[in-house]
Amino acid sequence: MAKVLYITAHPLDHTQSFSLAAGSSFIEAYKQSNPNDEVVHIDLYKEHIPALDADIFSGWGKLQTGKGFEELSDQEKEKVSRLGELSEQFVSADKYVFVTPMWNFSFPPVMKAYLDSVAVAGKTFKYTATGPVGLLTDKKALHIQARGGIYSEGPSADLEMGHRYIKNLLVGFFGVPSLEGIFIEGHNQYPDRAQEIKEKGIQEAKDLAQRF
Repeated sequence: MAKVLYITAHPLDHTQSFSLAAGSSFIEAYKQSNPNDEVVHIDLYKEHIPALDADIFSGWGKLQTGKGFEELSDQEKEKVSRLGELSEQFVSADKYVFVTPMWNFSFPPVMKAYLDSVAVAGKTFKYTATGPVGLLTDKKALHIQARGGIYSEGPSADLEMGHRYIKNLLVGFFGVPSLEGIFIEGHNQYPDRAQEIKEKGIQEAKDLAQRF
């Protein structure tokens, strides 16, 4: 039995979001094909994701100098504990499904905050004499992203930084063997084809779910 983290970063729901429409279709099809797997939905707009702030760095600093957890302030305890929960949950999973829209060439800031929370030395990567080495070498990942324009090819391809960032972090830094992508793009650029584009993305998600 595998554990899947379904990580969504959109303030709307699947009836209003093209990325969530494809994501929910993927998960539904995945559950049908893998009824014994555990799927955990992490809605980043409903979860508490602490930003890396002064309390976090202060708390980490105290722990690194040998102070006990009980010596941290209440704010430091709460934030450091929550980051620990998020990173432990992340490394315990076997598969990751990220669902985001493209916002300003990237993804919503809550996704960056989440990825910061799981980029932890000793858990998702480690430092060595020759540089950092990823520790998640037995995982699988998928990124479903909706883009109003065309960014998979053409003159705007170099502007896309959301999928590129997730790939660099998961594959290049965490050691995940590969990251697949489903890109639902062009619905704002070609509004007369929006429904067709949406349906194509949903079908691609259903097809991929059979082998993910």
